[in-house]
Amino acid sequence: MKRWIPVLLTFLLLLPAGLAGAEPESLREFDSTAQKERYWSLLEDLRCLVCQNESLAGSQADLAQDLRDEVYQKVVEEGKSNEAVIEYLVDRYGEFVLYQPPVQPSTYLLWFGPFTLLAVGAGIWLLVARRRARAGPAELSPEERARAAELLGTDSDKDSAQ
Repeated sequence: MKRWIPVLLTFLLLLPAGLAGAEPESLREFDSTAQKERYWSLLEDLRCLVCQNESLAGSQADLAQDLRDEVYQKVVEEGKSNEAVIEYLVDRYGEFVLYQPPVQPSTYLLWFGPFTLLAVGAGIWLLVARRRARAGPAELSPEERARAAELLGTDSDKDSAQ
């Protein structure tokens, strides 16, 4: 029992820190369910600038909370459209805030690079396969046949007669 006392004390000391990170998203008030859905849709389409691999909806970073507050303010309090909110955030933080960047010359490599690499890989594979097919099966020299027969424990004279 005495072994568990430090564990319990540590848990009790760290509990308030864990609860402090809990977000008051459920306390947000919306005028309609459509407005709430629009808010959450925007959060899913925007990237957390700190986590880089999470949307604003799922990130626990402090900056993500600030960005959620900005989106809430723009959508609910100012009544801005989705396009206006996205334009504001892109102007302020750059296109990196978008989970799906627009197709433009600066993002061609991002959008078309994987398909190009796949096509090049498929082309190389086809080229190698055609060369192998034209070459036919490799013929063994008499020495190689004898060595293979020795390793397999078969009679090479019987094999060559077939």
